[in-house]
Amino acid sequence: MTDSAIKNHRALKWRSDRQVQRADETLAVEEPLEIRLGGRRFTLTMRTPGHDRELAAGFLLAEGFINNAPELGEIRAVAGSKGDPEPNAIDVILNVRAAGLRERLKRNFAISSSCGVCGKTSIESIQRRIAPIDTQLTVALREILALPHLMRQAQQVFSTTGGLHAAALFCRPHSQKHREPGANLELAILREDVGRHNAVDKVIGHALIDGWTPLSNYLMMVSGRLSFEIVQKAAAAGIPILAAVSAPSSLAVELAQEVRMTLIGFLREAAFNVYTFPDRVSDLAIR
Repeated sequence: MTDSAIKNHRALKWRSDRQVQRADETLAVEEPLEIRLGGRRFTLTMRTPGHDRELAAGFLLAEGFINNAPELGEIRAVAGSKGDPEPNAIDVILNVRAAGLRERLKRNFAISSSCGVCGKTSIESIQRRIAPIDTQLTVALREILALPHLMRQAQQVFSTTGGLHAAALFCRPHSQKHREPGANLELAILREDVGRHNAVDKVIGHALIDGWTPLSNYLMMVSGRLSFEIVQKAAAAGIPILAAVSAPSSLAVELAQEVRMTLIGFLREAAFNVYTFPDRVSDLAIR
């Protein structure tokens, strides 16, 4: 947990069993991040400071502006007026030809603007960009039920502030090339942010920068609900199993079905729902 992710603020605390008290409350920080492409302003997102390189990389992959790690060039700080690094801006150099980048910008901003308004069109557009997920990964029921506890243990800022979402990747021990078939899933990386989408982008960006992608042997779990955009981002990274503590939307389920992703919702320590491709849960007894 970094100091830039939290700050204290004086508050009045009321509880039914005692009088009002003054106390310092710890808050999750929210600040803008400007992402530039080749020095030009590209997009602005509100995020919790920290892991900004991962956020930029993950956003570009998850939204279809790059297709793989080789297309991601240098990620560098932006110099402020006094020459010091600007804390809320980052510049990305892509290894993508100008004409190809212009086409991706046009296509993917159009998809984003249509989401939720023209869902079928959005799904068809994503299908043309994302191949159906191909994996041999299966998980046991006990492994899935253990995920909420493993995730909560790693949520340092949430435990302090109660104000952040999280996304986490789980895999077998060791690298995906040297998996142990009988081993339990372990936490590979977790990121927190005020926005669910940012937390997912940071996790995917970390995986991209470290050379893990495509993530065909990983399971992702997110806090909150499963929206169309969350499924889209996970599918772009090749994640075969996506779980959340809350409900999916109808369009999220439709997209998961089309890209062959296993979607799990309402995951608590004693229950969960599987909406698509339940065969990846190896010991799920269906009545």
